[in-house]
Amino acid sequence: MSQSSLHTERIGERLARIAQPGDVLALWGELGAGKTVLAKGVATGLGLDAADIVSPTFIILREHYGGRMPFFHLDLYRLEGQDLGTTGWEETLEGGGVTVIEWPDRAGAALPEDRLDVHLEHIADTKRRVLVSANGPRSERLLKEFRDSLSP
Repeated sequence: MSQSSLHTERIGERLARIAQPGDVLALWGELGAGKTVLAKGVATGLGLDAADIVSPTFIILREHYGGRMPFFHLDLYRLEGQDLGTTGWEETLEGGGVTVIEWPDRAGAALPEDRLDVHLEHIADTKRRVLVSANGPRSERLLKEFRDSLSP
């Protein structure tokens, strides 16, 4: 449960601190659920300035360098499955950084199988339910380390 946008951002920050090159985070949720807020946290956790992170809705992909590894931020909201091939987004998966995908449902079968799914759901004005699940060995490791980092 996230009590505020700051808390949602901190979840992304914690995930980024334990992420390794090639990790993929798929952010699921309706408009305004906090996907970009969580992405800002990932940027902060990688040592980037969160102020530089905006939703790349109209340009689809933003690449950020200068942190401990590259941060690739995709927003597929305006795409349909057949449009994905022209974006070059697949190269981010081999780019040696963390890839965050907003609106991953738009990727269809092209969505990486091994990814960490983060579902954000409105509960109240500032509260969000945050459910994190793994899909594959790489994301299982990330999820385990994330859970371990929450233990005192």
